[in-house]
Amino acid sequence: MELSAVQGDITEQHVDALVNAASPEMRGGGGVDGAIHRVGGPAVLEDCVRRFPHGLATGDAGWTTAGDLPARWVIHVVGPNRRAGQTDRSLLTSCYSRALGVADELGARTVAFPLVGAGIYGWPKDDAIAAAVETLRATETGVTEARIVAFDGPTYDAVVAALR
Repeated sequence: MELSAVQGDITEQHVDALVNAASPEMRGGGGVDGAIHRVGGPAVLEDCVRRFPHGLATGDAGWTTAGDLPARWVIHVVGPNRRAGQTDRSLLTSCYSRALGVADELGARTVAFPLVGAGIYGWPKDDAIAAAVETLRATETGVTEARIVAFDGPTYDAVVAALR
């Protein structure tokens, strides 16, 4: 699998599947979650409500339509909320491995990932990057291209450095 870094907006990535750092309720939120729901339109939320009436567990993944996004699917993952005391790193790495598993089930070959947990959930950015890179490299998958999408320059530079 080709693993790369991209600086930009995840909602503008032309891939088979976008990964969303979702809230456990699966009803939209802030950060990446809010952006994906805004750009994807009401179809994303409607599919979340239908597929996940009771939400999704931390560390797990599931998919919905991508609505108006330039992708076919959104793969939703729920990262650990470090600010709420969820400090088990395996919950964070599970988001990446489970997302690849869902991508394989869907037949998705190109997938764009945010840095799960590194925003309002408070996971230290350097470890969030390390967890993403380590897990994406170590997980067996049919995905041929995975992009880690960094919104800002310093984060992009840190992801590029981790990929070296």
